[in-house]
Amino acid sequence: MEEVIERGSDVLLYLDERRKYLVKAEGRVFHTHRGSIDLSSLVGKPYGTVVRSSLKVPFVALKPTIYDYICKLSRKTQVLYFKDIALIVLRLGIGPGARVVEGGTGSGALASALAFFVKPTGRVYSYEVREDLLEVARANLARAGVLDYVELKHADLSKGIEEDGVDAVVLDLATPWEVVPHARRALKGGGGFASFSPVINQVERTVAALRAEGFVDVEAVECLTRGFKVEEGATRPHSFMVAHTGYLVFARKALRE
Repeated sequence: MEEVIERGSDVLLYLDERRKYLVKAEGRVFHTHRGSIDLSSLVGKPYGTVVRSSLKVPFVALKPTIYDYICKLSRKTQVLYFKDIALIVLRLGIGPGARVVEGGTGSGALASALAFFVKPTGRVYSYEVREDLLEVARANLARAGVLDYVELKHADLSKGIEEDGVDAVVLDLATPWEVVPHARRALKGGGGFASFSPVINQVERTVAALRAEGFVDVEAVECLTRGFKVEEGATRPHSFMVAHTGYLVFARKALRE
């Protein structure tokens, strides 16, 4: 059975690959340069329905994914790219029921993704030193429907981690090596560690700290993606791409002999 749009639910109005609008199906008129749409008219229609604006321009009413929510979140800081987030989730084996400590909440992009994958029984403990960013992240997490799975903490992760026996520790901090000893204490045996760093010197110091603490399966990688413009007989890479975003360091906790 097709899932229908309920009153007050989120809808992604798709015009083209560059123009997508996250709206609520409720009693107001949404205006665009391609005409207006009465959002209440979406209620009761199945997701995937083509709706036409006042100028007869077709939009597609899609159900938002966690990808869409992260794309549209309010940003007060630079956020991780999806290519890096996806690799972190897969490499650390994060899934339903996992308990994950995050360092550096920022605008909540990574926390949103982590929470989506650990629900309904898991938990994300997200540490942030800036209280103003926690409020931004709280609103973003609520909009994405994952706030119930995140505990936001106004604290400095370099001073210690309150949780123990967690499945993973994920860092987006300027000095991740300072957290490595705390991560070791917080992780369960075999638990995963990941850190994102834009500068290679940060990678060197983080890897040295991980080795000093007896972590194994230490790996540093850079993840690159390249989009293509696809037209029959003229397919080629896009003229511009996001090349370097940062480096990822992964490791796992080995118990001491």
